[in-house]
Amino acid sequence: MSFLEFRHVRFAYGKREILHDINFSIEAGEFVAIMGGSGSGKTTLLRLITRQLSPSSGEILVEGKNLATFSAQELYEYRRAMGVLFQFGALFTDLTVFDNVAFPLREHTKLPEKIIRDLVLLKLDAVGLRGTENLMPSELSGGMARRVALARTIALDPDLMLYDEPFTGLDPISLGVAAHLITRLNKALKATGVIVTHDIGASLSLVDRVVFLADGEIVFSGSPQQMQETESPWVKQFLSGERHGPVEYRYPATTTLQQDLMI
Repeated sequence: MSFLEFRHVRFAYGKREILHDINFSIEAGEFVAIMGGSGSGKTTLLRLITRQLSPSSGEILVEGKNLATFSAQELYEYRRAMGVLFQFGALFTDLTVFDNVAFPLREHTKLPEKIIRDLVLLKLDAVGLRGTENLMPSELSGGMARRVALARTIALDPDLMLYDEPFTGLDPISLGVAAHLITRLNKALKATGVIVTHDIGASLSLVDRVVFLADGEIVFSGSPQQMQETESPWVKQFLSGERHGPVEYRYPATTTLQQDLMI
């Protein structure tokens, strides 16, 4: 049984369809990258996994059970076992580094403060930032803030790790450090991982499999090596960064002349 499975999932905002007939599964312990151009539906897919959004049709199964049928308690437990690293970290700006990392422990457990302190320092040490616990987010560099956010993400030792564009805005050194930490921590936790990213160089060295979205559907699913060798025009344009290809530069709007003729 797969840990996570999408079966004929469709999602639309009103009449604007974002995803249609999405089918794929993720095994327990597998690390999968969701890739594709801007507007291809990657973040929507992540929000469906967290059940911030619900499919317009189709099913999302978590260990064989339809996510849409989860009770409030089941959804709470599912999310409690999930760690999410948001784009740019999303730290609480009015809390110290310590309190940011301690937040999920205080929110979801009844552990005494002494144990919470030990766990927070352990998580900060795991990302190389022990000693920063009394700093405010405004006192951190971008790379440090992202690592504090990663420490908060792993605070509860989650079974499912979700990463939403974790490398955006990082310099090459900070990016390399973040990529190394994500790989090491994901393996240490034996977690199932899903990363939404545009970063080809760092991401392909981390993941077991790539699911590539284009025009609201999956056009490729396979290993990083297979991705490099595929003949899919969508994937080839993405990898090469070419301006010409199936991804249009211009929005598909009617011209003024066409609009006049329709009046």
